[in-house]
Amino acid sequence: MILHREHTKRIFVGQVPVGDGAPVTVQSMTNTPTADVGSTVSQVRSLEQAGCDLVRVSIPDEESLAAFREIKSRVRVPLIADIHFEYRLAIGAIDAGADGIRINPGNIGGKDKVRQVAKTASAAGIPIRVGVNLGSVKKRLLDAFGEDRVGALVENAREYVEMLEDMGVSSIKVSLKSSDVLETVDAYRRFSRICSWPLHLGVTEAGTLLPGVIRSSVGIGALLIEGIGDTIRISLAADPVQEVLAGRILLESIGLRNEGVRVIACPTCARANADVAAIAAEVEDALKDVREHLIVAIMGCAVNGPGEARIADLGVACDKGGAVLFAHGKPLRHIGTDEIITSLMNEIKKEIGK
Repeated sequence: MILHREHTKRIFVGQVPVGDGAPVTVQSMTNTPTADVGSTVSQVRSLEQAGCDLVRVSIPDEESLAAFREIKSRVRVPLIADIHFEYRLAIGAIDAGADGIRINPGNIGGKDKVRQVAKTASAAGIPIRVGVNLGSVKKRLLDAFGEDRVGALVENAREYVEMLEDMGVSSIKVSLKSSDVLETVDAYRRFSRICSWPLHLGVTEAGTLLPGVIRSSVGIGALLIEGIGDTIRISLAADPVQEVLAGRILLESIGLRNEGVRVIACPTCARANADVAAIAAEVEDALKDVREHLIVAIMGCAVNGPGEARIADLGVACDKGGAVLFAHGKPLRHIGTDEIITSLMNEIKKEIGK
C-alpha cells in the first residue's frame, strides 16, 4: 500500500498537471524521423490512443524543427521537445509551441546559452525538464565523489536545478537516470530529500521489451510505492506504444490508476482444460484501448478457477465440458470452449456500455 505521496511542486505541461498530488502521468517518445510529419503525427496519435499523457519528440536539426511546428498543430496531446547540443533548436521549439522542453544543461553550449533557453521558456510559461543520465555526469563530480557515482549524479542534477532557478525559471521537473536499477532508485531517493520539483521516473536504456519492462517496473515501481515520482516513462527498445501500455499496467497494479482492463490468467499446468494463454492474449489485445477499469479472470481448471472468477468483475472457469461464465461473483451459465472469447467479449461490452 502506498501510504503517502512525497510533496512536490505543481507544474503544468500543456493542460496536464504534474506534481503536488496530481495523478502520475505516463510518457513516451516518438521514434519516427521527426522530419517525416505524417509518420510522426500517426505515431503520436497511436500513443495518445493507448493512453499516453505526454509525448516527447526529438528535434536533432532544423528540418525536424520545421516539422515540429506542423506536428504540433495536428495533435492534441501535449508535446515535449527533446533538445541536445544546440540551444537555438530549443528556442525554436518553444517558439513552435512546445508544451515543455527537455534539455541537459551540460551539453547545450554553455551557461549563457542555457540562460537564453531559460528566458525563452519562462516567457512562454512552459516547464524545463532537467534530464541527467549517469553517462553524462560532469567528470569533476565523478572524480570528486569517487566510487559514489550516485552522489555525483545527484549533485550534478542539483547544480543544474539551482542554476535554472537562479535564472528565474519557475517550472522545472527533473530526471536522474542510470541503466542500473539500484543506482536509479538510490538517485531518486536521495534527490527527493533535497528538492521539491516534480520527478520524472525512468530507468534509462532498460533494454528490449521483456527485460526492459521488468527492469523499469522494478525501479519505477519501488519508487512509486515509496511515494516518489510524478510522471514516468518505461523506456524500451521496442514499439513506443508498448511503453504506454506497460506504464498503464504498472500504475494500475499498484493502485495509482483506476483504469484499464486487468486480465487475470492462471499460469496453466496439466490440469488446464483450455488454452488459457491464447484466450487471455486475445482478450487482452482486444481490450488494450479500453479505459474503464475491469478485472477479467480466465482460469483453466476447478482448483482456483471458480474462486478467482467470482472475485473478478467477469470471468470464466474452464472445465472438461467448456467453462462457467461468471459476472460479479455469480455464475451466469455454462458455455462451450468455442464460445469463451465471444461470450466474454459480449459481457464486457455490456459492462462498459459499448
